[in-house]
Amino acid sequence: MRNKDPASKRLSGCCPWLMRGNLPLAGLGLLVFVLDQLSKSAISSWLPHGGSKVVIDGFFSFVHARNTGMAFSLFADAAPWFRELVLPAAQLIIILAVLAMFRMVGGAARLSRVALALVLGGAAGNLYDRLLHGYVTDFLDFYVSSYHWPAFNVADSAITIGAGLLILESMRGHHSAEEAARPA
Repeated sequence: MRNKDPASKRLSGCCPWLMRGNLPLAGLGLLVFVLDQLSKSAISSWLPHGGSKVVIDGFFSFVHARNTGMAFSLFADAAPWFRELVLPAAQLIIILAVLAMFRMVGGAARLSRVALALVLGGAAGNLYDRLLHGYVTDFLDFYVSSYHWPAFNVADSAITIGAGLLILESMRGHHSAEEAARPA
């Protein structure tokens, strides 16, 4: 077994996702963050706040919405102190929890690690917006007739995909454990 140098030990203790085997995952999280920020900047430059542009009539539009709440505008009507203090704190706690989960997830659980990188990049993108602007820019609007899914963004998509992958991985792990427990 190789000895780690002191700097490597410090890095693995505080930031396990930055270790050499995790650099592609850190890159994935960074890519999600950058794509999220670029897309939000583009929509903010292209459409005025409240504006929309139909892409597929009756199904999809680009919109320029500002979400001061959490997912699906939850807590958007809360007191300003709650939106400005509690919501960013909650997002920061989620980011720290995801970073801690990297320590708990072994290298064999590659799908879980990819999922965590997606969640981390998305959560960081939305937290950055909330701290910088006091709101998160949403711009993807899917609907059928007058039934709209709440507008969302690249960060929300990455978080949702990451959460779905984590669920898939946990179900797959659950089935593997059941199969291993069956008598041969």
